[in-house]
Amino acid sequence: MLETVVNQVVHNCNISDARYAGYYSVCGLALRLRDLYKWEKGLDPWVEDEPSKVLEWIGEREDLWENLTNENFKKITIKGLPYDAFDARAINREIARHGLVYGAGYVHSLKPTFFLASLEERRTVQGHPVTILGKELARDLVTLPAFVQDGSVIIRRESGEHFLWNQIVYLRSSGRPALAFALRAHGLKDDHPRTLKEKLAALFSDEMDTYIHHELGELIDSTFDPNLWREIIAAFPHSPIELLARSVKDLLADTHEHGTLPHIVKNKKRASLGFYAAFLDGFRKVLFPEMVKAFNEFSEQEEWQKIERAISSGRDTALRYAQTMSTLFLRGKEKGDLLWAEKEMQEQLLRPLGISKLN
Repeated sequence: MLETVVNQVVHNCNISDARYAGYYSVCGLALRLRDLYKWEKGLDPWVEDEPSKVLEWIGEREDLWENLTNENFKKITIKGLPYDAFDARAINREIARHGLVYGAGYVHSLKPTFFLASLEERRTVQGHPVTILGKELARDLVTLPAFVQDGSVIIRRESGEHFLWNQIVYLRSSGRPALAFALRAHGLKDDHPRTLKEKLAALFSDEMDTYIHHELGELIDSTFDPNLWREIIAAFPHSPIELLARSVKDLLADTHEHGTLPHIVKNKKRASLGFYAAFLDGFRKVLFPEMVKAFNEFSEQEEWQKIERAISSGRDTALRYAQTMSTLFLRGKEKGDLLWAEKEMQEQLLRPLGISKLN
């Protein structure tokens, strides 16, 4: 039974990748393909195989995708009973006795994502269930450390370690000082790959609760109405509006009283603060310049009050953007003209951030 379920999930993963590979940039797809290759071959994040082998595998994967582009997702059949591929709750009821957890949902650009992994641990944080997973038996191009499913926070340890490795190794130069601060706080002398690979599992374990609290912030915070937010994402997929909406929601989660940053401040987690500042990028960094300034000052003189003030200011910004996006979208719906809403979001929200046109 187990092998059959794994094969079915892998098949749907391949269909999703075949449909959505073209949504990634060349560099973004290359990184995701490399992660997928390493997972399939059982390689650690820091292991780089011979380029010829990787290129051969990529060619085979592209051939596979070409044959799957027009296929529909298959039902997951367990003991003769078929389940919709997105009915994670029902599928998990059937496979729980085998110590497995199934995941299904949507990520950036509304790409469907699926995985199957072994259960490592269950715990409760802030009254919400948290499920920590270990070895992954099936996955797609998406390398996510954490997400929310059916009211539970899911931590994907194997994907998470690859995710953290990539964040550190491919970090832009402007984030390196904050990274160095974080690693020193963890007792690491440098970011040399040899040093990192020895401590990667420990680093992820130490930082796991920051991932958990980000997801808790998303789960609990309702200031950006979740249903309306999903409508906005669905109306403008693969666009700057989608990226902005996701960034605003992330910032609301991070600044929520049960979210990432209040948790970091409450527990004086210096390393976690360093990682947060190091990895702050894209729209989140543009929306949250207070954190950049506050961390730079904190790294010289550790005053947590400055971080608290930055959190409050960042939350005010996120609330303002959420309100404006919601108002414009609802007004566009009333007019029956989402193109109007799109143009207004461009003028009122994106243009002031330096985004001159919609992609």
